[in-house]
Amino acid sequence: MQIDHVLAVVPVSDIDRADRFFETLFGRPADNRPMPSLVEWRAVDAGWVQVHRDADRAGSGLLNLAVADLQAAREELVAAGLDVGEIQSANKGVQLLPLADPDGNVVTLLGGFRVTY
Repeated sequence: MQIDHVLAVVPVSDIDRADRFFETLFGRPADNRPMPSLVEWRAVDAGWVQVHRDADRAGSGLLNLAVADLQAAREELVAAGLDVGEIQSANKGVQLLPLADPDGNVVTLLGGFRVTY
């Protein structure tokens, strides 16, 4: 089996509200709107974030996004008006910056991520 793309799905209760949040998070409008209950951002070449209306599962999602400069990412999000906390140290040089979307899904930005530890 060859996998060509990875799609992370975030369940939300209100697609329009979530669209606004994730547009702010990604700093740009969605790349695709294949149906009224789904918006998508291409995060990396073969990796997508899908925000999908699913009221029963809304708020239970976890999404990790590795970034090159966590402090700069934090400053951008604060300037964009998102409520973010402080950067936290994890393990082996990795740092975390968790924030929640309007449904309570946790989006964690990772600094210092690497493929091999």
